[in-house]
Amino acid sequence: MSQEIAVVGAPDFTTGFRLAGVHVFENVREGEKEAELDDAVESVLEREDVGIVIMHSEDMDYLSPGTRRSVSESIEPTVVTLGGGTAGATGLREQIKRAIGIDLMDEE
Repeated sequence: MSQEIAVVGAPDFTTGFRLAGVHVFENVREGEKEAELDDAVESVLEREDVGIVIMHSEDMDYLSPGTRRSVSESIEPTVVTLGGGTAGATGLREQIKRAIGIDLMDEE
């Protein structure tokens, strides 16, 4: 069974992914993130056909503690955050390690 990539965030963040062929998305406008982002993220996390969820790293600040915990502990789907300069090589390395269970860059 193939799984989809989903993107959650503001329309200006999701548009590029949609143009690239991502069909599963949740648009949450900037002024509505505090009220609606939790529901959008939870609905995507509950979908069985989604394997990867992409979010902007700054959107993590809008999530309630419970939803933030669900995002950080989610194995499938794996949640990847982009942008904001916070991920860098170390952040991306940790996200990959969490997604597949091993550190590909470990030299030991």
